[in-house]
Amino acid sequence: MADATPLYQTYNRAPMRFERGEGVWLITEKGERYLDFAAGVAVNSLGHAHPHLVDALKAQADKVWHVSNLYEVPGQEELGRRLTEATFADRVFFTNSGAEALECAIKTARRYHFAKGHPEKFHIITMEGAFHGRTIATIAAGGQEKYLEGFGPKAPGFDQVPFGDLDAVKAAITDATAAVLVEPVQGEGGIRPIPVEMLRALRDICDEHGLLLILDEVQCGVGRTGKLFAYEWAGITPDIMAVAKGIGGGFPLGACLATDDAAEGMKAGTHGSTYGGNPLAMAVGNAVLDVVLADGFLEHVRDTALVFRQGLASLKDRFPDVIEDIRGEGLMLGIKAKIPNVELLMAMRAEHLLGVPAGDNVIRLLPPLTVTAEEARDGLARIERAAERVRETLAKSA
Repeated sequence: MADATPLYQTYNRAPMRFERGEGVWLITEKGERYLDFAAGVAVNSLGHAHPHLVDALKAQADKVWHVSNLYEVPGQEELGRRLTEATFADRVFFTNSGAEALECAIKTARRYHFAKGHPEKFHIITMEGAFHGRTIATIAAGGQEKYLEGFGPKAPGFDQVPFGDLDAVKAAITDATAAVLVEPVQGEGGIRPIPVEMLRALRDICDEHGLLLILDEVQCGVGRTGKLFAYEWAGITPDIMAVAKGIGGGFPLGACLATDDAAEGMKAGTHGSTYGGNPLAMAVGNAVLDVVLADGFLEHVRDTALVFRQGLASLKDRFPDVIEDIRGEGLMLGIKAKIPNVELLMAMRAEHLLGVPAGDNVIRLLPPLTVTAEEARDGLARIERAAERVRETLAKSA
């Protein structure tokens, strides 16, 4: 062995070990405090150790953890009802992760056409730069070569078109097309929102051609953009939607939401999950919705996001040699860097601020939705000092 770790070497992990968290803060084993604007890649939607989530998890842990889906799970009925009442959906399938939610969405779309007598309709149109997960099917859906390389032939049935190219979507439709799958805001792809006009046009195209519209809101959903789900900004509804990350507030939880019509083909035995919808996950998921659906919470997200976005725009104006652009929606924001994004990310880390790298030379800023305006300003001050660090380094190397 090259080193002492027993772990797969599939991650370039930062040499940091966090012992505990408090709200927007993470504390290392040595007691160093970091402002967490990564939030576990948009997972810790209510920050760390949120008392309502902790209480819900502890209370359920004293009762029952797992029974499987051989039996009814009351928490599933409750969380499923709350999700359908708050969204376009009529049906919910619970999973453990975003990739599993996407797998369910893909299978639901294919099965829909099969049930209607068209098994040949299984192709799904996706957009370049997308990230839908790490399974064999979802890396094919994302279509990025760096994730496909070395895993054999790409799974068939996924047709990529250039990001934002509506004409390319229309041209890609064939008699074998079943659905269109997009992220309303690409996360891994570099915080790239699809304009609301295009989402509306995609809805119209799907209606015109008898296709299903699938949205991947794994990263942009559950309040991240200032609405419960990002599709609401466009005033449309999808047929199927994959959700995860923020819905569990840090506990592994995903869900596939669908209309009655879209889910009609998913009969007993067509899909399943041993752990999906377990009582622990359901307790936490319901606790997350208690907070996110409370009066004023999403308004708070929008208000804080405005403060943060305006501050980032000011930094862009003051550091044009470091920051090329600011992009995103709500508290799903990105800094497109002029220099390699890892250099700015490391400078931010030196200021005890955490962010997430993304494609297109972007750093994602995904603070907990509970972040206050004061904490957002603290983050802005740290980004400013980080930009100054980078500028000094550039000057020395000039």
